Amino acid sequence: MARPIPPDRFDQLVRVAAEVFIAAGYRRTQMSDVAEALGVAKGTVYLYVESKEALFDVVARHVDDESPIPCPAELPVEAPPIESTLDFVRERIRAQGQIAPLARALEGPPAGDARAELEGIVHAVYDVLHRNRRGIKLLDRSAVDRPDIAALWFEGGRGGLLAALTIYLRARIDAGLLREVPDIDAAARAVVEILGFWAVHRHWDAHPQHTSEKTARATASELILRMFAKAGRRR
Repeated sequence: MARPIPPDRFDQLVRVAAEVFIAAGYRRTQMSDVAEALGVAKGTVYLYVESKEALFDVVARHVDDESPIPCPAELPVEAPPIESTLDFVRERIRAQGQIAPLARALEGPPAGDARAELEGIVHAVYDVLHRNRRGIKLLDRSAVDRPDIAALWFEGGRGGLLAALTIYLRARIDAGLLREVPDIDAAARAVVEILGFWAVHRHWDAHPQHTSEKTARATASELILRMFAKAGRRR
């Protein structure tokens, strides 16, 4: 008698495949690796997606979904044109890269409380990175093997955030509202790396330090504020 297919099998496949792509990278990931991690035969995976390209596209679209991923009506899922996947990634980077407090700070006059303004920006960036941590890790890992993804991620995603933070910090330092640093470009990169580690990469650390999300967010924020905020009364 045939074993019943779990109703959430497609959801399981996408989530397991995401971890395999993140661990092995795009080039080294094989469908057999995904099947083994899922605990099924390799042929079972091909019942749901026709190829690795199709699987990667599905993973890229759903990697950070919190709700169950519905199974498509038509199986196996066919591989879309490469540009379709890239267009989705490009649009997601654009949409998630809209950090409201940072955009307001770049467009408007300096806030009265520079420390509070910077803290709001840091918290907003942290939250966006953490909310999209699996997708970010997937792009970061896949960029090693995929120059097309590397161009989108390093130039448009991480690069766009770095450029915006650099402009913001330079404006506030020039206005005398934040502390001077030896090199603004390097300091902005340090901010991105601090937030990137605590919000994203620590979740895949081979030797993790067990830290609550609240503590991680507060620690990253305090480190950055100590770098830039001038001495004065703290809230």
